[in-house]
Amino acid sequence: MEVLNNILSTFEPITLEEMSEIRLMNRIDTKFVTTRRQLMQLLDMAHDDYWAQDINGERLSRYDTTYFDTDDFHMYRVHQHGHCNRQKLRFRTYVSSNLQFMEVKTKNNRGRTKKKRIKVSDMDLADEEKRAFLAERLHYDVDTLQPAIRNNFDRITLVNRGKTERLTIDTNLKFFNLVSGQTLDMGPLVIVELKRDGLCYSPVLEMLRQLRIHPHGFSKYCMGSALTNPALPVNRFKPKLIDVEKILSRG
Repeated sequence: MEVLNNILSTFEPITLEEMSEIRLMNRIDTKFVTTRRQLMQLLDMAHDDYWAQDINGERLSRYDTTYFDTDDFHMYRVHQHGHCNRQKLRFRTYVSSNLQFMEVKTKNNRGRTKKKRIKVSDMDLADEEKRAFLAERLHYDVDTLQPAIRNNFDRITLVNRGKTERLTIDTNLKFFNLVSGQTLDMGPLVIVELKRDGLCYSPVLEMLRQLRIHPHGFSKYCMGSALTNPALPVNRFKPKLIDVEKILSRG
């Protein structure tokens, strides 16, 4: 952690206020999975082309997230079967600021993802405000929902100097399955997500190619559930799970 903080301290900072200028109206999202060792190489290469998000002097932000699903794991199963129209419900806490949000993510059959959220103080779904919010946006009966899995991780956010893309980098990922009781530390695994304007050049794409880091889908909810709940089907996820094992073996 200290080495990573030292590297990030050499990046020029960008504040949350400055980041609000970045609209990314024609956005393309691409995920990559790699290791901490390669992350150090990537940060060294990206130093002159990117700013690092700085919040009160911190460049690493701690996230704590709990996903809910139906009692028969319908949200997981829809994703596992490859359906494009799907939803996820999560409570995300920004640990350093102690802010928590309830978020509904909806992906349509054109591959577009929309996220709607409200600020909350707990995860009680009996609360009238939460139920009203979910009644408008979630395609599930609130009374069938239960906490399914929790994760936490540290996030780095980089912004290119043209302000046409954001790069989020998640490290130190851990899963805590709230149904099976299993836990899993993903060790050196790193998840990179590039959110960019589709019409603009991306400096980091060439860096990723040079490091042979290729696009790789990774849903934290689905991968974490598949790895920590033996009762769930994993057929369509098997190739990705094998890829993750290979990446972890490289350290």
